[in-house]
Amino acid sequence: MSATAIDLTPVPTSPVGEIAPLVARLRKTFNSGKTKPLEWRRAQLEALIRFAKENSDALVAALQADMGKPELEARAADVGQITIEAKLALKNLKKWTRPRGAGTIPLMGKSFVIPEPLGVVLIIAPWNYPVGLLLSPLVGAIAAGNAAVLKPSEITAHTSAVLAELLPKYLDTDAIALVEGGVPETSALLEQRFDHIMYTGNGSVAKVVMEAATKHLTPVTLELGGKSPCIVDRTADIPVTARRIAWGKFMNAGQTCIAPDYVLVDESIEDELILELKKSVEEFYGGETRNNADYTRIVNERHHQRISNLMAGEEVAFGGETREEDCHIEPTVLRNVSPDSPIMGSEIFGPVLPVLRINGVDEAIEFVNRGEKPLALYLFSTDANAEQRVLEQTSSGGACINGTIMHIGNSKMPFGGVGPSGMGAYHGQHSFETFSHRKSVLRRGFKFDVKMMYPPYTEWRTKMAKKMF
Repeated sequence: MSATAIDLTPVPTSPVGEIAPLVARLRKTFNSGKTKPLEWRRAQLEALIRFAKENSDALVAALQADMGKPELEARAADVGQITIEAKLALKNLKKWTRPRGAGTIPLMGKSFVIPEPLGVVLIIAPWNYPVGLLLSPLVGAIAAGNAAVLKPSEITAHTSAVLAELLPKYLDTDAIALVEGGVPETSALLEQRFDHIMYTGNGSVAKVVMEAATKHLTPVTLELGGKSPCIVDRTADIPVTARRIAWGKFMNAGQTCIAPDYVLVDESIEDELILELKKSVEEFYGGETRNNADYTRIVNERHHQRISNLMAGEEVAFGGETREEDCHIEPTVLRNVSPDSPIMGSEIFGPVLPVLRINGVDEAIEFVNRGEKPLALYLFSTDANAEQRVLEQTSSGGACINGTIMHIGNSKMPFGGVGPSGMGAYHGQHSFETFSHRKSVLRRGFKFDVKMMYPPYTEWRTKMAKKMF
């Protein structure tokens, strides 16, 4: 499928003056109780599945117009998230929403926990996977019984426009609304009171989101990123390792929050790994990526310039070609990179992979621990002891052994960061929990009423209390 030529001048925006009334309207809907019945939740989840199925071509075309995404990647890694998450929620909705026993304490009564919706939530999505990272969290919000405001990224304007046009035809617009635009519209949204905010993006904007949330004591879930390391031990199968690293790194032109950001490779196998990385890239793209339908372009000129500047002065093992006129940067591997170089100072978020030599897994662990906690960590090794040391002695949002990216695909596991790479988690039931309040309830009967707990506190009652407590 070729990219659809869509002229979006100017970039679509929602009127700022209508944002406060919109949020108030959604809160009125939530307060009416409309979103709480399971029938409403099921209907909205089923509508999301229909939306994804009936509009997948339009969504893929928009993603290609915004970023030149390969159709397979657009469907599997972006649009496909909606159906996977919605079907899982539908299957388990009754189980997730039922009260859960919490054990009992003698003479006190029966204890249980009721999941209840938080209220009106705000979901702010990034541009790198602008469909999945907007609507996958929405599944959890709906399953939990909330009303929701969606804010897609203005950078992927074609995708934002398609979502804004088509979603209202499927979902209950009294409870779910989408706001388009950039900083002014997002700022106006953040002035409103929400019951939860989920933001996916970078740490700088996350601080703005958190500061705004504090004004209303609103809880937040932050899905950020960071420099996700890839450790290659001398025991690894190098051809397979290289293929899996290259796939994880150069998918979506490296514009993935959990893409391997850099490689720490045992010095004894560095040359072999770089050679196999080059072979894998040639195998994937046939030696040409500029006009290759299987390779994504950089999202815009600003990010193209940012990545190009990070590469300046570094030793290129292979790749390195940049073309600003079509936002193209070919898959690039750097070698002999200094830990203090600019490219090691921030998340690259592009198709450039620095390779650094280390002398064993312990040195790699020390290197990782000198930096901030990453969203993902990858280890390639057949040494069980090395695996145990890495998992026990490092901290990351998630980890994958002998693979990259794929741990995100299991919706039964929580996906989230730690420290600077994020807070909170979602996917599957974890999304439901993120957008729910777990209300503790104690139910007592009238037959037993232990009078020793009431005043007057006699000496005998005090002695009994001392024995008990």
